[in-house]
Amino acid sequence: MGEQAKVANRTVLVHLNLGDQYREAQEDIEELRLLSLSAGAEIVGEVSANRSRPDPAYFVGSGKVEEIRLLVESTQADLVIFNHALSPIQERNIERALSCRVLDRVGLILDIFASRARTHEGQLQVELAQLEHLSTRLVRGWTHLERQRGGIGLRGPGETQLELDRRILRQRIHTLKQRLEKVRAGRALRRRARQRAPIRTISLVGYTNAGKSTLFNRLTQSEVFAANQLFATLDPTMRRLMLPTGEAVVLTDTVGFVRHLPHQLVAAFRATLEEVAAADLLLHVVDFSSPEHGDQIRQVDAVLREIGAEDLPTILVYNKIDAVDQDPGMQLDEAGLPRQVWLSAWTGEGTDLLIDAIGQHLRHEKVRVCVDLEPGDGVWRARLYAHGQVLEEDIDDQGGISLSVELDSAIWGRFQQQGLHGRQVDGTP
Repeated sequence: MGEQAKVANRTVLVHLNLGDQYREAQEDIEELRLLSLSAGAEIVGEVSANRSRPDPAYFVGSGKVEEIRLLVESTQADLVIFNHALSPIQERNIERALSCRVLDRVGLILDIFASRARTHEGQLQVELAQLEHLSTRLVRGWTHLERQRGGIGLRGPGETQLELDRRILRQRIHTLKQRLEKVRAGRALRRRARQRAPIRTISLVGYTNAGKSTLFNRLTQSEVFAANQLFATLDPTMRRLMLPTGEAVVLTDTVGFVRHLPHQLVAAFRATLEEVAAADLLLHVVDFSSPEHGDQIRQVDAVLREIGAEDLPTILVYNKIDAVDQDPGMQLDEAGLPRQVWLSAWTGEGTDLLIDAIGQHLRHEKVRVCVDLEPGDGVWRARLYAHGQVLEEDIDDQGGISLSVELDSAIWGRFQQQGLHGRQVDGTP
């Protein structure tokens, strides 16, 4: 699909307004333009229509399809992209009427993902989503082959070509799911290992092109690919981030979200998105220069709910303040914790405020515990010194050690799961 989209780049865009607010409709059209340009399309025309509901056969109605056909002929377009999810029948009918290729919003986003996936896991995820999308659309490509196979050695009931291709697709989808399940198991194993080693994880989430990768590079001094385009980053990247307190955390850069994100992609990228759900803190990066940033926040929150990450501690990071002449700043909530930070990942303005906000969140979750160790528990003593602040230490006549330690609540919980016993005391900050 990706190669086809690169060849068929003279494109007409179609948007159907189904009673949405005018501003929301305009935002949808602008996003369709950006998505199409990200896929390499050359936009030669646009068509908008108003309907109370989609037409079952042609989605936009037969009259509007005729208008699109005339525009396709006059502009010599070879691809029409609809800003909506089309049914297989609608897609087939429109293609026949226009005599050119038709792509819906789901297919467009899948095409962009296919061109951007770099790792083996990302390529598997995208191929699975593409094949599941294609499996419902075989009817349009094989109508001339829907006949029984026959001949010497093939007589009898036979099997239609369409059924053969569906069976091949099902087998490939099954194989991909098995491979991704192995990837998912391996990722879960590595995640459990990180949890056993008490290092907290922080995930960057946000709308596509909000500047997550630029911020990731700024905080970790990395060189992850970052560009002013939609879905520049697909494959998650992890780096260690050292805080001023001396604590090391793992920072994860993840795929960007978009409104109406295809369910096939959410399902295919489930293993990747689980990294978000397992994080100790989310940095929700927002393009503050975008007039639609409020709606984009809501779209990201919807995906977070879908993957079960809506209740995680979150800092809203308003990025790109350099584009709107906004000063860096920080806003606290009722509990005195930072909830919003304004910065520019491009210039570095305000990133010190974000690091301070991260530190405040992590310090807020600390507990003070008393632990009694046997003389042979030197490993536990070393781990407590390494991952907490030992406030007091007493050694009795038999060599037993009593420690008063302040450490992160999540780390203390993991230590308890690994068999360390102690008691939490009052006075925890």
